[in-house]
Order: sequence, then structure tokens, then C-alpha cells
Amino acid sequence: MTATSDTTMSAQPTERGFEPASISDRERREIEAANASEKTPVVFIHGLWLLPSSWAKWAEFFKQAGYAPLTPDWPDDPTTVEAARANPDALAKKTLKQVADHTIEIIGALDKKPAVMGHSTGGLLAQIVAGRGLSAATVAIDPGVFRGVLPLPASVLRGVGPFLVNPLNRHRAITLTFDQFKYSWANALDEKEAKELYDAFHVAGSGISLAQMGNANLNPWTEAMVNSKNPDRGPLLIIDGEKDHTVPWAIAYAAYKRQKRNPGVTEIVKIPNRGHSLTIDHGWREVAQTALDFVKRFA
Repeated sequence: MTATSDTTMSAQPTERGFEPASISDRERREIEAANASEKTPVVFIHGLWLLPSSWAKWAEFFKQAGYAPLTPDWPDDPTTVEAARANPDALAKKTLKQVADHTIEIIGALDKKPAVMGHSTGGLLAQIVAGRGLSAATVAIDPGVFRGVLPLPASVLRGVGPFLVNPLNRHRAITLTFDQFKYSWANALDEKEAKELYDAFHVAGSGISLAQMGNANLNPWTEAMVNSKNPDRGPLLIIDGEKDHTVPWAIAYAAYKRQKRNPGVTEIVKIPNRGHSLTIDHGWREVAQTALDFVKRFA
């Protein structure tokens, strides 16, 4: 256990048996609160270059709407942005499967099937969870690429392409410079807000998770795989920012077309004049309301 993690190293007895040792004290408190409330849980999955705290406003928004929010870690997530910047290597070498498995552990400790939503890589992970029949309703926001999603717009190549050409980056924690963040995340914002978001939220991200998405259509055994045909997938909404450079509309719409083959409800919404930062910037509430309206219909 690192100094920046509050993960408990031994399993903890509960009325449900023994929770996995990888569930942190913070996560366990959220699980217990959700189960005690008897409200529908909502699981928020963060993506690369953010921490669970990036969902704080969303969690409160959904709590006020009558839901029980949970914001799981990726394995070994430091507890604060400051701790993550002091120890970026803690964020390296986290695979999509590791994060998906950990999220599924959290869901398995809940008394009710949750709504699940994620942003960016978290949007991919939300679809992986839904594809296993574990979500009552799913919202994937600017979702990362999975196998079968083929478009590769120029803005993606410019934004993350340089990290993919160096195989050594698979084993590293990758930090964006402010200029890289401004292009990939905050291109729809003014300089002042872009810098405020960078300072408040940006942390290193796992190079191997990025590579797994980048190579999803080259590797038939990729972990960036979604079972979009499972009839138990449940309702799914994809939200994308019109000006997103990291997950442009072409990628989001290609994911929608594959998911549309599912017998469940599948919808897509484009948020005008918004970039990849749409969950954390000044317009987050519009996106959260769009997600909440969808969840209310089904969960």
C-alpha cells in the first residue's frame, strides 16, 4: 500500500460476506451509505487524467435528485490531486481489465443494480459494465474507443497520437502539458478557465490503458472490448461534446451505431459548443441534467 492510498489490505466482514481487499475505506463508506439509503445507486467512473474527486459536483447533484452516488477509484488512485502529482507513477500500468474488474467488485457489493456513467475512458468502462448486464441504465460521456469503433479523426491523432507511437509509454504514467490539455480537453474554453481546470483536476494517466484503446482494432484480444449485443445491457445514452478533440462526434456516433444493434434503448445526444472537459467545466450542470433525465426514465 502506498502512502497516498487508503486501501485496506485485508478483507472486511460484512452482512454480505467478505468484501474484496481492494475496496478502499472511502469506497466502502459509499457502498454502506448507498445500501442503507435503499435508493438507486449511481456509479460514476472517471477516465484518464482525472481522479474520482472530479465527480464531486455530479455526486451531489444526483444525491439531491434522490440517488445514492458512488465514485470508485481506479486501483491505487491517490486520494488527492496533490498526492497524484507528487507520485505520478502510482497511476501507471493500470489496464482496462483491472479497472473494470474493480468497478464490478464495487457493484457486486451493492444491494441494488446501479445506474452507471463514465466519462472518456470511464465512458468505455461504463459500456463494458453494461455489456455484462450489471447496469440498470448507462450514460457514456465522450466515451473511449472500443473494438469495432473505426473512425480516427485528425484531432485524435494530434492529441494522443504522439503517446501511442512510443511503446515505452505503455509502462509509464503520462502527464499532459498545459498546451496538450488545452488542445485535447479545453479547446472550447477560454485560456483562464482552461488553466483553472488544468490546475484543479489534471493528473497523470496510465499509458497502457491509452494504448489498449488506441490499438483496439489491431488486437483481437484487446481489453477494449464491449459486448454490445447482450440483451441484458439495458438502456444506454451516449453524450458527446460537439467540439471534442479527444472523442470527436465521429467516434461517439460510431459507438452509437454499434450499440444501436442492441434490443435495449440506445440514444445519443450532442452537446453544442462543448469539448472534452464538459463534465468538469462551467457547463457541467447541463450535461449532468441530460444524464439525470435519462436515468430517471429507467432507474
